Amino acid sequence: MDRREFLKRAAALGIGGAALLVPRSVRSVFAAARSHPGLAAVRGGEPGEMFDRGVAALGGMGRFVKKGQTVVIKPNMSWDVPPEGGANTNPALVERIVKRCLEAGASKVYAFDHTCDLWRRSYKNSGVEDAVRRAGGVAAPADSGGYYQKVSIAGGKVLKEVSVHELLLECDVFINVPVLKHHGGAGITMGMKNLMGTVWNRGEFHSKGLHQCIADISLFRRPQLTVIDAYRMMSRNGPRGTSPGDLRVLKAQILSTDIVAADTAAARIFGADPANVAYIRSAAGMGVGTMDLEALGVERIAL
Repeated sequence: MDRREFLKRAAALGIGGAALLVPRSVRSVFAAARSHPGLAAVRGGEPGEMFDRGVAALGGMGRFVKKGQTVVIKPNMSWDVPPEGGANTNPALVERIVKRCLEAGASKVYAFDHTCDLWRRSYKNSGVEDAVRRAGGVAAPADSGGYYQKVSIAGGKVLKEVSVHELLLECDVFINVPVLKHHGGAGITMGMKNLMGTVWNRGEFHSKGLHQCIADISLFRRPQLTVIDAYRMMSRNGPRGTSPGDLRVLKAQILSTDIVAADTAAARIFGADPANVAYIRSAAGMGVGTMDLEALGVERIAL
């Protein structure tokens, strides 16, 4: 394997910098790439069982979480809407992920979101806060600028620096758990769009160019795992929804080590051409991840 191919495969897995100089890490990265697909698409089950089957296909929870590590899970719990409304990540999925992280040896598991509706009501009425606590995790607040620290975004085209939640800077493992749905501004919200809930000033994204800012923030901290909830998919009137008629019950889930690939697959589920979603196209062009799902490797699971 030549150096160019080496770097390409490492970047697709979110590995860069000093990690490329560690032979043992390199061997383990390539062993994982050979042994497991980069994406699992699961249909036909309940959220918890779909996650278990999908993460097993990717190599198991132990591939992502080691004993003593701190994990941050980023669900969408931004809206004061009950779980049946489909505006937020399914709490049953979040509960299962927290549980599996702790079983894998995590010392702490946190979940947070910088909400759009009042944060206490959104945390509670989304059902996500209670789900996190039942599983043994901590639903951390994100409602004050004091929780955020300014960072630079290397390679960002329009977003050069941003204030991100301190937990994202301190954790060992980052798991992104968005819900797939329509969005009035971005068209579709999925994995990369969910990262807007990790920053303090979301208004900056809209003023500077929403799609490019979404791509830019994806450069900062690539999740080790993205799990896209498509159990109930809001096909219109997003991101909050207006009625049950906005929803389609798909009972589907996408899991991937590559956030761009996850969004590419989810866009297809939504019924959109990923190449027409500007932030996916831009992020792929910037090297955040790949839109070539077959090259990454896909396992399709029907329950």
